[in-house]
Amino acid sequence: MKIERLSQDKIRIFLTFDDLIERGIQKEDMWREIPKVHELFSEMMDQAYSELGFDATGPLAVEVFSMPAQGMVVIVTRGKVDSAKHGSLIDEEDEDEDMYEMEVTLEQSDLISYAFHDFEHLVRVIKLVHAQGVNEGTLFSYKGKWILHIENSEMEDKAYNSLIAVLSEFGDATSVTAAVLEEYGKVIIKEDAVQVLSSHFS
Repeated sequence: MKIERLSQDKIRIFLTFDDLIERGIQKEDMWREIPKVHELFSEMMDQAYSELGFDATGPLAVEVFSMPAQGMVVIVTRGKVDSAKHGSLIDEEDEDEDMYEMEVTLEQSDLISYAFHDFEHLVRVIKLVHAQGVNEGTLFSYKGKWILHIENSEMEDKAYNSLIAVLSEFGDATSVTAAVLEEYGKVIIKEDAVQVLSSHFS
């Protein structure tokens, strides 16, 4: 479990599928009102407080994003939630201060995102994935790392699994979104990054 602060009132939590399995939680459980998910959320908030000083008292808006092969990304925003408009995971009559009022949304992402610390590793990966017929992608530079984004919306399972295997061998799955990368990082190659890099380093 990795936690990072996005702003004073917003944090991002990256959960691997191993984190969920260890707690007996399936991916589909993340937006269900079950005790195990509440326990996980309490654990996340405790860790957020101890690591970042993020005080999770009061209403919280929680967005859950499913990242293929990488895990789940949970965005927690502290603030007011209009209970009349949004569903709540706690009973309105329950005034227990230890409970959290949450607005939960779930989104599925087709984005494959991997970070590489060494440019040579990135070049090796590019050659391998290009040989698999992949040409697209966007390359970013962010906090001293190279981050490659590839959309897998039309990729067959076999090709997808093969791609993930190669990327995982040389890089680390990351949950940094394109919006964050564009704002705080630098776009190196906006389109067809695999094709462009492959042609330059063939």
